[in-house]
Amino acid sequence: MTSELRVNTLKDASGNNSVATSVVFNGTAKAWGSYQMKSSNAINDSYNVSSQTDTATGHSTIAWTSSMQTGYAVGNICSDQCHLCANQGSSEAFNTAFTSASAKFSATTDAGTDIDSNVNGFAIFGDLA
Repeated sequence: MTSELRVNTLKDASGNNSVATSVVFNGTAKAWGSYQMKSSNAINDSYNVSSQTDTATGHSTIAWTSSMQTGYAVGNICSDQCHLCANQGSSEAFNTAFTSASAKFSATTDAGTDIDSNVNGFAIFGDLA
């Protein structure tokens, strides 16, 4: 048996600190993850991520378990003193970096050299399809 809870506002146990459920839904990351490219090319931990594919040195495609509406925002990081950006340094058009099913990431140094970074992380904010 499934059940459903419908509320407009959430409050803490003492009845204070209320927040609309729309704020919780809209302000929550719809996908996030931590993955490696350098040693094992594996996902360390994630939410709403079905796979990480190594497409070239420093380039990965992350696929979502649940599709996103296009136009979502991406925040990302990497170790090894590099930059992890959506489609940075790629020969593909930037608008191909974000699809409803996946996002493409590239790790580069300040000199523009593609590298496999040991620790990479990202958070996706937007609406599920």
